Amino acid sequence: MAAAAATTLLSRRDRRWGVAAVPLTALTGAMLWFFRDPDRVPGEGRILSPADGVVQSIDSWPDGRTRVAIFMSPLNVHVNRAPLAGTVTSVQHVAGGFLPAFNKDSDQNERVVWHFETALGDIEMVQIAGAVARRIVPYVNVGDKLSQTERIGLIRFGSRVDIYLPEGISPAVTVGDKTVAGVTPIDRG
Repeated sequence: MAAAAATTLLSRRDRRWGVAAVPLTALTGAMLWFFRDPDRVPGEGRILSPADGVVQSIDSWPDGRTRVAIFMSPLNVHVNRAPLAGTVTSVQHVAGGFLPAFNKDSDQNERVVWHFETALGDIEMVQIAGAVARRIVPYVNVGDKLSQTERIGLIRFGSRVDIYLPEGISPAVTVGDKTVAGVTPIDRG
């Protein structure tokens, strides 16, 4: 922002500075857009979407849980929210690769695995870094008590968030549905 402001001011004296001012101003605008964090009115539902994006897949797991994978493009808000009220029982960083988050093998990417103790039992959520995303920034720690839709962390530049619904809970979304963090109900409750 400082470089964009300085080159813009200098371009008033000498137009050649405009060559630097235009891309720096565009980059500043893009960064402000990407790192936006709008306030939201919470939606109605037992489990709300932890991420803005598009439902990429819904898979049944052998243990009875259902994984709902939400792909976040660089145009989505990348602040993630608690899907329901509870206590953070585990935050584990797992090193890995940086494949595009929409790739089926992105399960091996760098990620942060969250566990929340909730009224529905243990809820697992995984933030997955993508090809451009190289950093996942948790905002809360183990032992923190969270309200539903509270901000829990940020994934920088395009990524994926998976939430595992407990056995017996059916998803209310289908593949291709758009989700809004803290607003879109994920389960049929």
